[in-house]
Amino acid sequence: MKPQPTLPQTRELFRPRLDEQLNMKHPLVRLADLMNWEEIERSFSAHFTSSRGRPALPPRLVAGLLYLQHANDASDEAVVNTWLENPYWQFFTGETYLQTELPIDPSSLTRWRKRIGEEGVETLLAVTIEAAHAAGLIKKSSFDRVIVDTTVMPKAVAHPTDSRLLETSRQHLVKLAASHALKLRQNYNREAPRMAAQIGRYAHAKQYKRMRKTLKALRTRVGRVYRDVERQLHALPGHARDKAQDLLQRVQRILTQKTKDKNKLYALHAPEVECISKGKARTPYEFGVKVSTATTLKEGVVVGMRSMPGNPWDGHTLAETLEQVGILAEHKPKTVIVDKGYQGVQVEGVQILRSGQRRGVTRAMKAMIKRRSAIEPAFGHMKMDGRLGRNPLKGALGDALHAVLCGAGHNIRMTLRKLRLFCAHIGMPLQEMLALLRHANRGENLVAA
Repeated sequence: MKPQPTLPQTRELFRPRLDEQLNMKHPLVRLADLMNWEEIERSFSAHFTSSRGRPALPPRLVAGLLYLQHANDASDEAVVNTWLENPYWQFFTGETYLQTELPIDPSSLTRWRKRIGEEGVETLLAVTIEAAHAAGLIKKSSFDRVIVDTTVMPKAVAHPTDSRLLETSRQHLVKLAASHALKLRQNYNREAPRMAAQIGRYAHAKQYKRMRKTLKALRTRVGRVYRDVERQLHALPGHARDKAQDLLQRVQRILTQKTKDKNKLYALHAPEVECISKGKARTPYEFGVKVSTATTLKEGVVVGMRSMPGNPWDGHTLAETLEQVGILAEHKPKTVIVDKGYQGVQVEGVQILRSGQRRGVTRAMKAMIKRRSAIEPAFGHMKMDGRLGRNPLKGALGDALHAVLCGAGHNIRMTLRKLRLFCAHIGMPLQEMLALLRHANRGENLVAA
């Protein structure tokens, strides 16, 4: 059934409400009043068409948990368990009374992410932009000038050495044969792991001739198991046969790929992983997906973020990023500041300023170009304080969802910091502060109000 809208609960006689126990000046309490929960409920309810079964969870609960998860770098299990212990988190997600049981199973967040898709998570990002505007963090004119840059969102995969890929392939083939009662001539369960470990030791000792010889022997043994399973493929039922063929296709790629090949397979369970080089001395190669990000020039609020599969040239991603900014912020940028990687790209109706540009640059333009590097600390915070540093979600859809949610989590952290500092300076009550923010953002006369 469709999710039920969040309704205020009736007052209970012998049970105090959360708003009677909590500090109503807490930043999370203030942020909850600024969020457009009605828009989230409207957007999430569009993904439910069934009229049978138990009603779905409240959209505000799920959206609040996703916000808190990416704002505090928590896993699905950690955010649900912390919600039970933190009454401010419960209030932020719409609870009226203190709860003593887990709100949902952590696996429900996985199903919700798949259900709402890219459109749903972009709604979550758009709501954080609106909340940042309502809190006075950004102005309407802030959307005129944005900084755009790309970074790498690493995938949760092990470093793809040849020995590890071959041994993982053999283990999956042996497991497939055991689950469907396929009789293998040899499975090399004792010999192959020792060979894979020995290859690493030879490489560490720089004994490359021995390493290559042992690697060739390991590849031969994995090939024997591969051909043994392939010969017995006809004995599997239809659904299992399709899954086995997909596994055999990936193992074949690992067996045949060379060092200098393009479109190599870097993880058996994640074929979408790409090898990306960003010129870093410490990490010359990263394995994941490229992410394009747009932030406001002065405040650093994320107004656009999306994954770019296929490792495209940065210039080819600029038009898509600006289109997303126009949709989420409801305002098309007029000036974009980029680095030298966008050399030569043009977007109609948008002024593009690049690092190192000299011709036709005024003093104001020079100041904006100098400000371009402000997006780099934003990447650092999203990777260290958020969850951009390691993506645990599966597939290309998981890449797209995780990137947008990381941007929403960054905006939540910045808005909470703004509310915390704002009220620390002026010390006014909650309702007066919220009224001041609303009037200021609407451009009304505060004296007359």
